[in-house]
Parts: sequence; C-alpha cells; structure tokens
Amino acid sequence: MTNTLHNEAEEYERKRLFALRQLNLLDTSPSESFDRITRIASQLFDLPIAAVSLTDADRQWFKSRVGVEHWEIPRFKACCGEVADSADTLVINDLLASNHYRDSPLAQSGIRFYAGAPLVTNDGYTLGAMCVLGKQPREITEHEVAILQDLAAMVMAQIELQHAFGRLDPLTGLPNRSKFVEDLQDRARDNTGSICFALFIDLVDTAGASTLQRVMGPAYLDDLSRDSARFLQELLGLEVTLYHMGPCQYALVLEDAEHEQVVSRAAWLQQTLAAMENADKLPFMLSPAVGVTPFHLGKEDPATILRTAHSACQDARHAETGVGFYSLALDAIHQRRFSLIAGFRQALEQPQQLGLAYQPRVSMSTGGCVGAEALIRWNHPRLGTISPAEFIPLVEKTPLARALTDWVIRHAVAQAAQWHRQNLGIRVSINISATNLEEKDFTARLLATLAAQNVPLSAIELELTESALVGKGRAARDELDALAKAGVRIAIDDFGTGYSGLSYLQHVPAQVVKVDRSFVAQIENEARSWTLVKSMISMAHELGYHVVAEGIETHEAYRLLQALGCDEAQGYLLAKPLPAQEFESWLSARHEGESSLGRRDVLG
Repeated sequence: MTNTLHNEAEEYERKRLFALRQLNLLDTSPSESFDRITRIASQLFDLPIAAVSLTDADRQWFKSRVGVEHWEIPRFKACCGEVADSADTLVINDLLASNHYRDSPLAQSGIRFYAGAPLVTNDGYTLGAMCVLGKQPREITEHEVAILQDLAAMVMAQIELQHAFGRLDPLTGLPNRSKFVEDLQDRARDNTGSICFALFIDLVDTAGASTLQRVMGPAYLDDLSRDSARFLQELLGLEVTLYHMGPCQYALVLEDAEHEQVVSRAAWLQQTLAAMENADKLPFMLSPAVGVTPFHLGKEDPATILRTAHSACQDARHAETGVGFYSLALDAIHQRRFSLIAGFRQALEQPQQLGLAYQPRVSMSTGGCVGAEALIRWNHPRLGTISPAEFIPLVEKTPLARALTDWVIRHAVAQAAQWHRQNLGIRVSINISATNLEEKDFTARLLATLAAQNVPLSAIELELTESALVGKGRAARDELDALAKAGVRIAIDDFGTGYSGLSYLQHVPAQVVKVDRSFVAQIENEARSWTLVKSMISMAHELGYHVVAEGIETHEAYRLLQALGCDEAQGYLLAKPLPAQEFESWLSARHEGESSLGRRDVLG
C-alpha cells in the first residue's frame, strides 16, 4: 500500500511539473497583470509580503512579488511546496510554533505568518500558490481564506488568458505554431546569427491518420496526439520546448549543436518513436519520420524554417529513410512543382501561354496521314517551355484537371472542325485522364462541344491510358459506357505498360491500341522486344483492335512494324509535334511527295 501511494505521488509530481513547464511561466519577465494582483493581496490583508509562487522541482520561483527582493527560494520546507503537494489552502499562524517550519529558511528570515491558496489548472495540477506573509503571528478568518482563494483563481485566469490564448494547443497543452514563431523571434533578439536546427516530427503518415479517423473516430487521433506529446516531452526532457504543429506532428529547436550530433539525435528520436508501441506507451503502430533543417537565428523567417523542416520530414517519409536533412535541391523541386500548379490557372486564362501541337499518324498500308494527336504545350512567362510530362501529372491531381481537359477539348475540337471543313480527312486524338472519367457530365460536355462546332464523331478520338481504363469506380465505368453508346472512338494509350493481365480488353469499349514507345524503341536491337510487339499486334488484331505504334524514330523500326502488320505509325521519323499551321504545311508537302513518287509507303 505504501509503495502504491509513493508511486502515485511520484506520477502526480511528474505530471504536475509537465503542466507547469508547458505554460512557459518559469524565469519569465515581470508582468504588471500579475503584480497588480499581488499588490491587491498585500493591501487587503495588510501584510508586507505577497507573491505568486510557482513550485518547481527544487525551488519556489516568484512570478510576481511584493516585499521580497529575491526571485526564488529553495523548495525544501517551503510552505508553498506543501500547497503544491496537497492542493489545499495552507495557513500557518506562527511558523516558530510549527514543529516542521520553525527551522525553515522562511522562519529563519524573520517570517512568522503564512497563508497560501493553490493555483490549480483545469486538469487538476497545482502550479504553486497565491500567498501572503507577515513578520508577526496572525489569525485569519474564513472570509479572508475565501478572498485568498478568489485571488488565486484570478491568478489562474490571468495565466490562461495571457499565456494560453492563441499560444498553447488546447488538446496537448503544448506551445503551438504561433508560439514557435514568437519564440524564434525572441531568441533572435539576443542571439542573432547563431546556428540552430529545427526538427519536425511526424508520427503518422497522412493515409494512416485518415484510416485512424475513419475506423476509430476523431477522438482516437486526439488521444494519440495527447499521449504521444507526453511521451515525447518525457523523452526529450523538460528543458526542451516541444511544439504541437498538427495531429501527431511536433517540432523542436536545438541550439549549440554540431551537424553530426543533430543527425544522430534525430535518428535516435525516430528509432525510439518507432519502438514506442513496444513499450506499451501507445496502442497503435506508428510510422515516425523526422525532418531536420539548419538555420541562422534572425536570418530566416520562422515560417520558412518550419516549412523546410516539414519538407525534410516528408522527404524522409517518401524515401523511407526515417530521417531527412533539408535539401536545397529537393526543396527547389517541390517549389517548382508548387509554382507550376499555382501558375496553371493563370495559364488557362492567357492564350499566349498554352497551345496545341499535332503529331501526325500515318497509315502503314497507304502512307497517307490519317490522324494527329493533339498535345498541349506550355510556355511559362518565367520558367520557359514546360514539358507536358512534368506539369500534366501535377495538374491531374488537382481540381484543375477538369479545366485542363476542357481547354484541350475546346481547342482540339475547334481545330478538328476547321480541318473537317477543309476535307483533309484528319482525325484528331485527344488525351483525357482517369479524373475526367469520374466526372458524371464528361460525355455530355464533350458531345455539346462537338455539336457547337458542328463536328462529326468521326473527326475525333479519345486516348486513355490503361490505368485510366482499369480499376476505376462506378462513375468511370458509366462514363465509358456513355461514350461508347454515343459512338465516340476510344484508343488505349501506352498499351503494354500498365497491366500484365489483359482480361480488361474484353470489357473496355475501345477500338484502338497504341503500342508504347518503350517497346518500339528496342524492336531493332532486342529479339524479345520484337517478339512482344509481334504478339501485341497479333493479339490486338484478333480481338478486333486497330493498332498504332508510337515513338518510331528509324526507317528500320518502321519497316519491321509494317512487316508485322501494324496499322498506323507515329513518331519523330515522320514528324515531331507541330503547331497547326506547320502541320498543314507538313501535310501539304507530304501529299506532294506522294504524288511525285507515286508510292503508298512514303516515310517523309
């Protein structure tokens, strides 16, 4: 029983000190809002000494004091220490008459009377006492005790108002992002230029956090954040300020440390946190990652410091290294990606930035141009020409995916209409994404655009990758069915790269497959590539598909594919993607070449 009580007392003291440290009151500058309360206390009790006393591990520190010169006294045999231990109001009419306090530092300094009311947090932890002291023995009435308790409540209200509002996270009790910024600014005033390191700790990845909320409910993630905050603070020690940045996300700053020491400590933190559930600290398998960024106090903006530390943390998670150190090169990549996404909306509204180029598709049986793939081009005003391979995957993950496809369809259909009126017999292929198939009105919008331009369905073709066609939800399947029912011609782009199983070909309403350039590029030099392409063409034909080979760059590859019975060719051997006017010039020159040579397999 005695051991149990002792352990409970130790646990309470540990949590009490944790609560005290979280408020960041110790060793702070005087505050008039607290001094006003101590002056009132001294006057109400007509006593020379009053103080707001905070009980630290081994000392009593005065946040505010009247009639006392020193800022702290030892906790040993300090009356306020007993208040912190008992959480009760303590009155000692005469310290010299007390067996316990007669030889205390207070009594030896001439103090005879003490009365203190506990300063209690909402969680029930006593920070210290609102106390009044005198040099003569004194009695105290119940009314005066009530007044002292009211003054203690006023002190606690001031603590919560001044130090918690907007600076402390109510869930974990830790300083928040605003306090992180404020603390760095304060440190910079005294130590401008000092090298420091910010560590960003992420305990659960985004997918894991989402799963937790879905399966266990939001309260579980709150509990996880609260428990992990306590564990981390105990791990780091009370001398390290830990900041709460988001659900299960924390940050801290290390000063006076070498690069190797910081990296070593970050690795230790990550490994310790990864093993945390084994110590029964938390009931959930964590996947902690730690990001580190160096900075000079006062030289970098706190928001930038936090961003780069978080970026390093995400790099560590994606690389599965556990710990990441800020990389200027990687950050530049992330910044560029963000800049591209941010700038694309403006590009949609400025005709001079975006344009379409058209790469010819040629019949391998007649040599005539039968179609062209519309490919978007972006000329960024600051970054120059941006490859579609770079910006399209980024845009497709944002709400701008719909606007991107609408822009391409609108302009490609307008061009198809013009060529249709010129009787050129050119079918324009338009690339769309899986995201577009998930738009319930996609087919209706496409058909409306065609009707507005008076373009027949035969003048266009939609290209979708295998990944866009397979494994999508009900909405995507419905849109595919609607496109097929309307008579829209569909081509499977990058054929052979997406799925090893080809059973989906039985269900996808497509008419064309486009053999990916990665197979075509090796057809001359690798027998296995030739065999694969031969099998693809043969199988596609047997299933009733029209076959297009992409990425043809040599005459030999062209002839090999022609011999295998491939229906159409596309690639730099024939022409690179061209603006509409240049495409028309190329087409005219090709027709002239065919006429003069009288051949049906002109390569150009």
